[in-house]
Amino acid sequence: MYRQKKQQRSMTLTVAAAVALVPLAAACGSEKADGGSGSVGAGKPLTGVQWSIDSVTVDGTTHRAPEAARVRIDDSGEAAGSTGCNTFSARADIDGERVRLSDAMFTEKACEKTPIDFEKSLGRTLTTGPLTTKTEGERLTLTTSDGDTVRLSKQPDAPLYGTRWTVTAPGQKDADQKGSAHLTFDRDAKTVSGRLPCNRVNAAATVSDGLITLGAPSTTRMVCEGSLMDAEKRILRLFDGRVDYRIDQETLTLTSEDGTTVRAVAER
Repeated sequence: MYRQKKQQRSMTLTVAAAVALVPLAAACGSEKADGGSGSVGAGKPLTGVQWSIDSVTVDGTTHRAPEAARVRIDDSGEAAGSTGCNTFSARADIDGERVRLSDAMFTEKACEKTPIDFEKSLGRTLTTGPLTTKTEGERLTLTTSDGDTVRLSKQPDAPLYGTRWTVTAPGQKDADQKGSAHLTFDRDAKTVSGRLPCNRVNAAATVSDGLITLGAPSTTRMVCEGSLMDAEKRILRLFDGRVDYRIDQETLTLTSEDGTTVRAVAER
């Protein structure tokens, strides 16, 4: 029994580490790369892009990826993503049109909706050495020296309306905000509602010419710990005025007229 568990754990580690290799082709969500941090094909960026994993093909057999499988890498070479079940992070090194991963860390969950054949095939494909990259429009292909491939596509921008945006307040770490502060814009009602670091909020919200006009906020009256209240006050500076907004794949950036900037990530 111990030997069997040890073998199962070894296989899981191999697959998860292999999946983490995919981020070599991926990107930071909120800021576009400036062309100096590596490229694929004819000047296509490796960084600054969030990629969906579409499929992996090994020995002529194609395995479709779960819908939530994705990868990304930032300009410093820190990669992160998901197999559709397990999440991972790793160091991604770019050498021309080749990519390589090191120092992978990952979770080890078992999920019914993530086919084991997909994870095993992905692991086999991505652990055979450097991967050659090729882009065609919004699609990216990673190819091993044996001809096995991982196919990816650029994720479209999340819609402003109807998306639940998890907010990172100025002055607070992502970990402090995750799952608490969030906003949702309603096109029909012309409103925005959600939760701040402490209180719930709603206000009028109309969009025109790349600007959102936010009405005076209506909030609940709870009093929370000092840092939460400070973060909440910063977010409230966006209201009762016009804010510039920009969506880059899964990241929404809101900037008020006084320069206050708040970023939010689309929940999946």
